[in-house]
Amino acid sequence: MTPASATPTLEELRERVESGEIHTVLLGFVDMQGRLQGKRCSGRYFVHEVADHGAGACDYLLSVDVEMNPQAGYDIAGWDKGHGDFTLNPDLSTLRVLAWREGTAVCFADAAWSDGTPVVQSPRQVLQRQLDRLAERGWTSNAATELEFIAHQETYEQAWNAGYVNLTPINRYNVDYSLFGLTQADPLITDICRALEDSGLFVETAKGEANYGQHEINLKYDEAMASADAHVLFKHAVKEIALRHDVSATFMAKWDNREGNSCHVHMSLQDQDGNAVFEQQPELFDHFVAGQLACLNEFTLFFAPNINSYKRFASRSFAPTAIAWGHDNRSCALRVLGKGPATRIENRVGGGDVNPYLVLAATIAAGLHGIDNQLALPPAEEHDAYSADHERIPLTLADAITSLRGSTTAREAFGDDVIEHYLHAAEIELAEFNSAITDWERKRGYERL
Repeated sequence: MTPASATPTLEELRERVESGEIHTVLLGFVDMQGRLQGKRCSGRYFVHEVADHGAGACDYLLSVDVEMNPQAGYDIAGWDKGHGDFTLNPDLSTLRVLAWREGTAVCFADAAWSDGTPVVQSPRQVLQRQLDRLAERGWTSNAATELEFIAHQETYEQAWNAGYVNLTPINRYNVDYSLFGLTQADPLITDICRALEDSGLFVETAKGEANYGQHEINLKYDEAMASADAHVLFKHAVKEIALRHDVSATFMAKWDNREGNSCHVHMSLQDQDGNAVFEQQPELFDHFVAGQLACLNEFTLFFAPNINSYKRFASRSFAPTAIAWGHDNRSCALRVLGKGPATRIENRVGGGDVNPYLVLAATIAAGLHGIDNQLALPPAEEHDAYSADHERIPLTLADAITSLRGSTTAREAFGDDVIEHYLHAAEIELAEFNSAITDWERKRGYERL
């Protein structure tokens, strides 16, 4: 299958459904945790009904925790409101035939209320709002998200039954940049790359990483919404393909005491003629980077949404702790890369557990804050940012909640409805953790306290 045939128009999909080549279409909705949820539609039902009218889904998809437990206190959904439906309207530009699933296509959807208004708290809409702000200025955004994951030889069921302890990584030592290490991880890595390519996604590179069994696969730089969609589909593909190989994969930000799973975010801006804004107007790039610095503390929750996210932030771990920028300096939270039209910012704060729409939206919002207020860019950090005197990234989820709650910049950029929604989600996550008894506590205190 060629990449072109992997991204059909609706009419082409209809023909392939009628011929029997495609029998299933996954209608995908991205939830707060960045997961691909939704419905499995018969191909015929999708092309004759769903493509034009959408499909209903319970609004609790935006009010559940990671365990899919409905939570109280949200403005848009709850038992007090009856947990009704919103409509999942397919974005037909995202139609894609999945090479790793026989006869199956996927289509991303946007949630709308019964009156047709968008559900602004849904992740795709959060990003769309920031893209609309760029469009008002005649700009678009290109982005890439570099995702890492760790694969173990146990299946998901075996890992569950083992309590997720003493799992066996597919590589037993550091294989960072090791071509032999990639070979050791075959056929999993090869099958993932081929499946993505055959599904119309552009895979640039695959490489081993420093933690045991850790790998990174990079997709081509693309328009921001398309990159966020590709990010979600990539994670979904890795997990499904791992399942078929009788192994498992985790995108947890911090799996163990070694290196965590990162998600480095690259971004640049283009004007209506396709010119690189940062090359044409370098002063705007300075303001854009200054905006990232100014907002990063307040926006950290979007880059580190879970309790576990904050375990990554350790000195000299290649995960940042200092809110600083530098030219090609991996000790900084913000790394400036490229020359000419390739000039871009890399934000190194996010882990493998991020919601890509929220991360890209936060990056755009911070950059526009810097541009609109013409913020001055401080000197670059040329040495070790870990040991230098810089403001620090919030070290806990509680700290990040406090920073976001008090952010007028975030409320102006995203709206109170969005900020309150995601603050509430974070507060639920924090409360759940604070009520849990960990293995660490039992081991430390059972006999000796």
